[in-house]
Amino acid sequence: MGRYVLRRLLIAIPSLIGISIVLFTVLALAPGDPFEELATNPNVPAEVRANLRAQFGLDDPVTVRYVRWFGSMMNGDWGFSFASRIDVDQLILQRLPVTLFVIGSSQILALLIALPIGVYAATRPYSLFDQIANTFAFIGFSLPTFFTGILFILVFSIQLDWLPFVYRTDIAATGWRWWWEHGKQALMPVAVLGLFQGASWTRYVRSAVLDVIRLDYVTTARSKGLREIAVVVKHVVRNALIPVVTLVALQMPAIFGGAIVTEQIFRVPGIGSLLISAILANDTPVIMAVTFVFSCLVILFNLLADLLYGWLDPRISYH
Repeated sequence: MGRYVLRRLLIAIPSLIGISIVLFTVLALAPGDPFEELATNPNVPAEVRANLRAQFGLDDPVTVRYVRWFGSMMNGDWGFSFASRIDVDQLILQRLPVTLFVIGSSQILALLIALPIGVYAATRPYSLFDQIANTFAFIGFSLPTFFTGILFILVFSIQLDWLPFVYRTDIAATGWRWWWEHGKQALMPVAVLGLFQGASWTRYVRSAVLDVIRLDYVTTARSKGLREIAVVVKHVVRNALIPVVTLVALQMPAIFGGAIVTEQIFRVPGIGSLLISAILANDTPVIMAVTFVFSCLVILFNLLADLLYGWLDPRISYH
């Protein structure tokens, strides 16, 4: 297992380098730069603008700038945010825990929805429960997260006044009160992402369980006198989850994309909202760093999916 993980991490290095080259080249060739506002400001002399551009190497060739950025990143220097006036690595470390909390909680909620509903619907195909579950699943993943987020705000924040619709980090409470306030403000963004993913995963789980439950070894397990719940849990669900894990791993970029939109709706101070504000301000170092972090997280989750295969199917060995 350890050798397999090490080998996968070594394979991920060329992928990350290739991703960084593409991202850096696209951002370097894109119109605008962090000092665009200075060019239209008559109070800033032309020589000051030229000195700043020369200091940060903005007029150097793209290859020179990339090599300089990559070397600095390997040394732990991810650049300086021109908009926030702070080092990029510190800025990301401030925002990343919030994003991971929202995404992690939403994925747990999605699993708690998709697994029981999808499995139960598959064991009773075309029943009333199956039809209701399919209907709600279609509705759930047909509605985009920005629509569901606005709907939640209108209902639970404006009409009922139960939950805050702006995520705050300056809560003055302490102890259990602090946890309660954070839970209340995180409830809607977590629910929006979790319900969307849960609806999509419910269809995947139902389809995978239907494929497995008809196989011969399941019939053999039933003929041995095993209880239905033991057959489903031990022999059906575990094997049915293998394609589901694959689909979930492939959906990770879409999950992070949905998190960016959700963070913007609820003003969650995560790296998704940081990316949007950096794009609007042409803060190239922040854009590069955030997109690169997203790429690393996607590769990490794909590695975790590969490790889950061995736990779900003992026939899979890591050599």
